[in-house]
Amino acid sequence: MAVSATASRFTEKVCVVTGAGGGIGSAIARRLAREGATVVVCDVDGAAAGKIASEITGEGGTAEVSQFNLAVASACVQVVDEVVARHGHLDVLVNNAGINRRGDLLALSEEGWETSFAINVHPLFHLCRAALPHMASHSGGAIVNTASQWGLQPTPGHIAYNVTKAAVVAFTHSLARDHANQGVRVNAVCPGEIRTPMVEANLVRTGRTVADLDALVPFGRIGTPEEVAALVAFLASDEAPYMCGSIVEITGAQAVS
Repeated sequence: MAVSATASRFTEKVCVVTGAGGGIGSAIARRLAREGATVVVCDVDGAAAGKIASEITGEGGTAEVSQFNLAVASACVQVVDEVVARHGHLDVLVNNAGINRRGDLLALSEEGWETSFAINVHPLFHLCRAALPHMASHSGGAIVNTASQWGLQPTPGHIAYNVTKAAVVAFTHSLARDHANQGVRVNAVCPGEIRTPMVEANLVRTGRTVADLDALVPFGRIGTPEEVAALVAFLASDEAPYMCGSIVEITGAQAVS
């Protein structure tokens, strides 16, 4: 998606994006950087994060790499502390990383259930808890969490993903109501089907095509990572000063199938 050459909503702002090594996260990182942010590209895959950071700097943006495992609480705290130590402030935190372990309750393994919470839910607690005092002490900031349409309307056969993304929604509401008076705005996006590597891998697994998914969407096609990134950038920007505790769907009017 094209961005105006004059767009500068994030000039002099420092933004941390998790799961930024690919898919929606990389599109978010690129979008924020194109609008002037210093973006910390976070991912457990250091090579993938490095590739995105290099692409951003190659386009004239500013990016840093932070490789760490979200499932390790101390690593979440450390990345926030290091960013603040380097830059003196943290303005935007995008909790985007997530995994999808498929299966209903009887088919899903115990490991799949526990890992889903370890990646999709627990890091929000640790990252936000570390970031909030810094944001509050600098007159506020913005946190945007990536939930899912399935966190609002569960789809069959994905109990771990549905429940963890519903938890992200509840976490967003709670955090917003607890910390809005400190100038910290917390919102979440709930994408439907977006053309990411995860979705494309599932197409290969199931034998379906992108056209099959497009046919399910009233808008006529599934979404792109860049479209989600545009929404995240708006919610994180000063153009959304009264949006706090909002859960915004981006689905092309698609119902859960």
